[in-house]
Amino acid sequence: MLESIIGLGAVLVLVFLRMPIAIAMGLVGFIGYMELRGFRASISMLGRLIIDTAQDYGLSVVPLFILMGLFVSRGGLAGELYRASYAFLGHMRGGLAMATIVACAGFSAICGSSLATAATMSKVAMPEMRRFGYKDRLSTASIAAGGTLGILIPPSVILVIYGLLTETSIGKLFIAGIVPGVLGVLLYLVAVRFTVMRDPEAGPAGERTPLAGRLAALREVWAVLLLFFLVIGGLYGVLNVWPINLTFSPTEAAGMGAAGAFLIALSRGSLDFRTIVQVLIETAQTTAALFAVLIGAWAFSNFVNLAGLPEGLKAMVTSAGLSPMTVMLMILLIYVILGCVFESLSMLLLTVPIFFPLVTGLGFDPVWFGIVVVVVTEISLITPPVGLNVFVLKGVVGDVSTATIFRGVTPFWIVDIIRLALLVLIPSLVLYLPNSMW
Repeated sequence: MLESIIGLGAVLVLVFLRMPIAIAMGLVGFIGYMELRGFRASISMLGRLIIDTAQDYGLSVVPLFILMGLFVSRGGLAGELYRASYAFLGHMRGGLAMATIVACAGFSAICGSSLATAATMSKVAMPEMRRFGYKDRLSTASIAAGGTLGILIPPSVILVIYGLLTETSIGKLFIAGIVPGVLGVLLYLVAVRFTVMRDPEAGPAGERTPLAGRLAALREVWAVLLLFFLVIGGLYGVLNVWPINLTFSPTEAAGMGAAGAFLIALSRGSLDFRTIVQVLIETAQTTAALFAVLIGAWAFSNFVNLAGLPEGLKAMVTSAGLSPMTVMLMILLIYVILGCVFESLSMLLLTVPIFFPLVTGLGFDPVWFGIVVVVVTEISLITPPVGLNVFVLKGVVGDVSTATIFRGVTPFWIVDIIRLALLVLIPSLVLYLPNSMW
């Protein structure tokens, strides 16, 4: 166990020294495994991981969902979602910020990436909120917070990665993310309402859209609804109507989603040959980076498991007489602290190999733990000093200070803490849907 603790410390030091997380975990995993089993065993383990990752059919779901998200971003669907949300909410005080959050939730359902959601919606919503005199503090905060929904509302790339790391059903994880995702949207709307109650000038009311305009805006989002229904409906057998069987595996659902997003973007004239090539190159680059991180995480996981860290932690918990819920609260506190200095994917890949065996050994449901971990990861996306969504938004907007955005997101991460507490205290909020469907 001592070797694994030293290895974990070495990974943290290397990451703080700006070494990429994939190289840090892979290097420590390789050296640690070599110390325990020898050089030949360690090089064999690493080579097997690289080959298995490249040949794993299940991992093809990752590039397909990434490709789907990129085609969606190029297809102009974010603008349609925002206009539909604005038609119903824009006339209220703070309504444009609320519309932004609802649009982010809808865009997340067909994109699956928090960073892509925040970057895309900032280009759509920010000009409108400035036109109606919204303060930058509320405008940027609603985009940054709404963007975090991209990693929870299915399909979610980070849930796919968690499922692959822990061998948990991706289908169950997707359906389990729906209620927490909707709860997150509602609490973010409460945060906006709280902000404009304290400062009415932060979010002036916009123009009221007549009924005809609302119906027209709803008709514009048919492509979003169709794509979501195709992916999620096919995944859960909703489309399995005699005589046609359209039940998909996660990989098939991702392929159908990517094909559907491509056809929608193509039908709207949003794609040309150069754009398609750029999308394919960006998909390959993002996939390669994720696979590198996965290989590093698995190498590090093999090392800590061989060194006995999960068993050692469980023995310590048992000897200390701590209740399972006390241990879970301690783990969540560690996640909140790590989220202030680590970006979300790095935190997930570094900690899940250590905590997952302990958590399941204490009797917690792996699907529930996955959703809770993703919610904590969402919080890390908007908390200082390393709120990745905040820095993405700063890069897109440019003329708003990072301090202004962080001040604006404070009510949002407070309601995120409330949501996390509800999910921990009432596990059925997460588990009711997956337990009902399986």
